[in-house]
Amino acid sequence: MREAKCVIVTGAAGKLGRAVVGKLAKPGVRLLCVDRKVEGLEPFVSALPSGAEALTFAGADLRDPVTAMIMVEAAVDCFGGVDALVNTVGGLTTGRAAVDPSDKWDALIALNARVALVTSSAVLPVMQASRYGRIVHIAATPGLNAGAPQAASKTAVIRLTESIAAEHRADRITANCILPGTIDTPQNRATTLDVKTTAWVSADSIARLIAFLISPEAAVVTGGAIPATGME
Repeated sequence: MREAKCVIVTGAAGKLGRAVVGKLAKPGVRLLCVDRKVEGLEPFVSALPSGAEALTFAGADLRDPVTAMIMVEAAVDCFGGVDALVNTVGGLTTGRAAVDPSDKWDALIALNARVALVTSSAVLPVMQASRYGRIVHIAATPGLNAGAPQAASKTAVIRLTESIAAEHRADRITANCILPGTIDTPQNRATTLDVKTTAWVSADSIARLIAFLISPEAAVVTGGAIPATGME
């Protein structure tokens, strides 16, 4: 069974992205760590354990198809291909879905749905050429229901993932998305005061799930919208 040798991790400077990179950073795995932020990414990658092979691609606005293509070209030039894409870029907001201003709608569609589409489109030709690939996006449980501003954008991520899985099954490319509960991050703690956090999901637990989904053992899992809301 084939192991993922080159993995692109987007949002690598965030809490979840860092957990994913930390989980995957081991000899034999080459990581391209991508983030829109410049600060914090290089020191984090430089501090990975010895034996980890990782490069940074900072300042990347992955809503832009040209930037996404340059990202993939960097991975191919440095590592010879792309075996897996782990896209952790995304966001949520509060408010009422039907009355929020259009700028909030546009921002969420761009951040959640467009980034998923653009990054997938960039890696798929390389994966098709090698007839192997793993794609994992982060959606959210609101994508299964109406009633939140982010619901439409997260639903789009789920449906996009299903489409990729169906269209590229013959290429031995799997695509799945994860529907986490509230992830325990400093940002979530700062924006959700007076809320019990005991049932929140750790970034490390999501990273372990992602590591499985890009592994050879998960070859039969594709097109899934996988809930990750339980207790560890």
